[in-house]
Amino acid sequence: MNRKPIPTFKNEDEEREFWATNDSTEFLDWSKAKRAIFPNLKPSTKSISLRLPESILVGLKMLANKRDVPYQSLLKVFLAEKVEEELRHQHLKTAIWMGASPGVRCAPLPSSVGMMPRQ
Repeated sequence: MNRKPIPTFKNEDEEREFWATNDSTEFLDWSKAKRAIFPNLKPSTKSISLRLPESILVGLKMLANKRDVPYQSLLKVFLAEKVEEELRHQHLKTAIWMGASPGVRCAPLPSSVGMMPRQ
């Protein structure tokens, strides 16, 4: 089968839009694909500004100090754990809503959900 040539993109946004709206099998022969390993790949991050009550910040800093880690790192771990917990809970609720019984194992969540390492 003849494949269409992959266009040249001006930036990542343009490429993202292209692949979101086109069928990759028209451009790539996935039967010839090989698994790639990216051992040094790190999740992308984005800086945000967050206002917290002083009492929460003081408590967070105390916990971080006890664990000998920066408080920002501990906050990321806490947030990641809570987000994963909520997503798993929502995943289960969705599965039950769709007809699975509570005892039935659901399909696993994407690996990106649990990206943060536990410290």
